[in-house]
Amino acid sequence: MSLEIESKLQGKDVVIRPIGEVDIYTSPELKNNVLSLIEDKKTDIVIDGESLDYIDSTGLGVLMCIYKKLQEKNLNFKIVNLKPNIYKLFDITGLNKVFDIRE
Repeated sequence: MSLEIESKLQGKDVVIRPIGEVDIYTSPELKNNVLSLIEDKKTDIVIDGESLDYIDSTGLGVLMCIYKKLQEKNLNFKIVNLKPNIYKLFDITGLNKVFDIRE
C-alpha cells in the first residue's frame, strides 16, 4: 500500500496527482496534504486521477472532506482522468452527482 502525491500550480488551480492507492492507511496523508494546500494557496483544487490505482471508502470520505472545505471557502473542486474502475465506485455511491468529474 503506497501513495505518492504530486502537486503543481497550473493556471489558477492546484493540481493534485495521487499515485498509487488511497485507502485507510494512506488517506490521512492525502487529506493533510490537500487541506494544507487549501490553507496556503487559497485556490481551486483539481484531483488528477490518472495514476490512481485504488480508492476505498476512507479515500472517498477524504474527498468529501476536501470538497466541504473548498465549499466553505467558495473555491472549486474538480476530479479528472479517473480510470473506469475508479469512476464506477463514484457512480455506485452517487458521488458522481456530488463531485465535478471530467475526463
